[in-house]
Amino acid sequence: MSETTAVDFWFDPICPFAWATSRWILEVEKVRPIRVKWNVMSLSVLNEGRDLPEDYRKSMDNGWGPVRVIIAAARKHGEDVVADLYTAMGELLHYEKVADRSDVIRRALETVGLPAELAAAADSDEFDDALRASHATGIEQVGQDVGTPILAFNGTAFFGPVITRVPSGEQAGELFDASVKLASFPYFFEIKRTRTESPTFDV
Repeated sequence: MSETTAVDFWFDPICPFAWATSRWILEVEKVRPIRVKWNVMSLSVLNEGRDLPEDYRKSMDNGWGPVRVIIAAARKHGEDVVADLYTAMGELLHYEKVADRSDVIRRALETVGLPAELAAAADSDEFDDALRASHATGIEQVGQDVGTPILAFNGTAFFGPVITRVPSGEQAGELFDASVKLASFPYFFEIKRTRTESPTFDV
């Protein structure tokens, strides 16, 4: 591929599947001409009003903080901080397995060099309208029966690709080429099979 491909990526930092796909996109950047725009969606917003198992409901109740902080950071310091803040949070959540999301927020802000007071946004609804708007922009393109990640390739959006291992080098590029090709066919909607493993990350 010689032309630059526009990729819109919607993520919730707590989702390991979104994390795996996001790390793949970073690998794709090394081997394909792409332009990525990082956008926040929220599993907490997606699951509002749904009957959920107790453990998952607790996770969703605790899931507001990270997305609120990313939205607040973007509003106050520009969209360019989103990717780095997501990476900082994701490394703590998915590599170091830090369970305390307040600690994740605090440490991620410090890593990226953003003001510590942004952490207060985690417990505030000040930026919820912006959060819901970002979430809606992604979800309206694919429907409610999805999760994260949502990716749009040159304007055509899908849930996924969902991967459990992160390819690198030309393998990452080939998976990207296939995804873009599928997205280019206007009547393609879905490929799916039952997952047999959770995401695995080698650091």
